[in-house]
Order: sequence, then C-alpha cells, then structure tokens
Amino acid sequence: MVNIDQERLPKHIAIIMDGNGRWAKQRGKHRVFGHENGVNAVRAAVENSARLGIDFLTLYAFSTENWNRPKLEVQTLMKLLVASLRKELKTFIKNNIKLNAIGNIDALPQKAASELRDVIQKTASHTGMTLTLALSYGSREELKSAIQAISVKVKNNIISPDTIDEAIINSHLYTHDLPDVDLLIRTSGEHRISNFLLWQIAYAELYFIDVLWPDFSEQHLVEAIINYQNRERRFGKTSEQLS
Repeated sequence: MVNIDQERLPKHIAIIMDGNGRWAKQRGKHRVFGHENGVNAVRAAVENSARLGIDFLTLYAFSTENWNRPKLEVQTLMKLLVASLRKELKTFIKNNIKLNAIGNIDALPQKAASELRDVIQKTASHTGMTLTLALSYGSREELKSAIQAISVKVKNNIISPDTIDEAIINSHLYTHDLPDVDLLIRTSGEHRISNFLLWQIAYAELYFIDVLWPDFSEQHLVEAIINYQNRERRFGKTSEQLS
C-alpha cells in the first residue's frame, strides 16, 4: 500500500466503532438502519486490515452498557450479529482469519452465543489475522473479574501477593492471548475511551476521526496507520535514548 511502511505496521489495532445512530438520523432513518449499514464497514475494515498485514484487530461491538439501550435496538444488534457471523464465515476461511471474542459471552442470547462459538471453533486453526469481537464487554468488569480471580488464588496460597506483576494480571484478563494495543481508533468525532481495554491501551497511540462508522473506508484506515507511523513511540524514554 502506497505510503505505508510495511516494516512499522501496528501489530494490534483496536477500533471503537461509533456513529451508526447519528448516521441513520442524518438520513431520517431509525438507528437500526445505521447498524445495518455499519456491518458493511465492519466487513471492509476486517478485509482491509488482513490485506494490509495487521496481525490483530479488535472491534468494540457491544459494551456492557449497551444492554441499557432500547429493547428493539438490542434485539436487532443481536440478530445482526448472528446473521453476520453466518455470512462472514466464508470470508474468514478465505482470508485465513481466526475469530476470537472477549467479554461476558454467557450474557448474549443463546442463539448469538452459539453462533459465535461455532465460528470461533471453525476458525481456530487459522494462522492469519486474529479478529476479536468485544461483546458484552466492559473493561472495568474485566479488571474486577481479574482481581477477584487473583484474590482467590492468593487466599488459597496459589499466588503470593509479592509475586503479583503485570504478567500475572495479564494472564487473568479476557485478552490474555492478545498483545497490548498499538493503535486505538475511534470514529464519529467523540474523544472518549468508553470503558474499552483500559489496561491494554496504556501505551497505545490514540486516533480520533470525525467520520461516522458506516462511512469508515479503507482510505481512513490507511490514514490512521500512516498517522501512527509518523508518531514517536517512546514508552517513557527520551527521543535521544531511542536514537
């Protein structure tokens, strides 16, 4: 891809897909119309990321707070999830994409959870890009669960408090098989993290774009990656130390 340095690609990109509702409202349509069109942007983002050579792509598909939305909207989102997983399985197979999911999957409707687990199982041996869907996900809930699990092990003398380090914490997170996020993208012009991967984005580069999610294209993805590559990632060091 022109202008992209293939040697400096972000290993892990995470995207907060925001703006479906506003996109529909601008067109005088119901929010559901925006979610339906947002699916096309998801497909494009996944295929483009895989083609560009991204190893890990994580999409914020449904948060723990989204359960509080109108019942019809939640039902529609769950139906879209099932339909999309069925439809995209061929794409995953064609592109050697491995599907993963993080969050409280048991909270999903049985049909959605079953379809999700089925596609995860059918793509488990794939060695290309890992696509992670954050579903019924909240970072504070994730951290709380990790702390509880570690506390139980401390209580049962499985872990000593003195040995608790970042590696142990990482091993108890939903994302224990994923590297930290390098580039976090949020669409729609909002400048919030919205309870998404709070631990994992500690040193991520943040990129906010005014484009609403259904309009997010390959060019927008490329621009985000180029912006990332033009930044100096110091991880607490000075520029002189890096050079």
